[in-house]
Amino acid sequence: MPELELTYYLWAIMLVFTASIAWTTNFIALPGNWFIVGLAALFTSAMGRGDAIQGLNWHAVALLAVIAAGGEVLEFFAGAAGAAKQGASRRAIVLAVAGTFFGSITGAVMGLPIPVFGPLIGALAGAAGGAFAGAYLGEMWKHGHTGTSANVGWGAAIGRLLGTLGKLLAGAVMIVILAVRAFTGA
Repeated sequence: MPELELTYYLWAIMLVFTASIAWTTNFIALPGNWFIVGLAALFTSAMGRGDAIQGLNWHAVALLAVIAAGGEVLEFFAGAAGAAKQGASRRAIVLAVAGTFFGSITGAVMGLPIPVFGPLIGALAGAAGGAFAGAYLGEMWKHGHTGTSANVGWGAAIGRLLGTLGKLLAGAVMIVILAVRAFTGA
């Protein structure tokens, strides 16, 4: 029996480690929190503990899914609200979303020379810069007013930054719940 318990804890350590890696993908506009939900579901299924009263079970996986959904809603509405508050057009909002994705990847690559935190900070800054650029270009394309376009761009950048930080916070809470549930239920 001790070998089964050791195996469980080794898998639980790997789960928390891979969930932490999945969390970092939020920085480059990927669905890291949903990766965490998937990992938790896979772990629960593989360990056969879905009907357990304690530990990581299907109720905990459902809770993680609710938190992930809340993080996505927060990110979306904060990003869109930042631009919309400044009177952004639909085109500016769409281009801000596209700019966020490409900016985050570019920022992450540019941050590579700085170990560990460089790509994360670069991705966050790149996402905000990409949102600014996309919203600015979209507004210039639609209306051609520099001042208004800059305001819309700043609104999109700040909204994107706050939305991403909210999503990262939701993911951090998910990892804490995941770790506590995985290590208290063996």
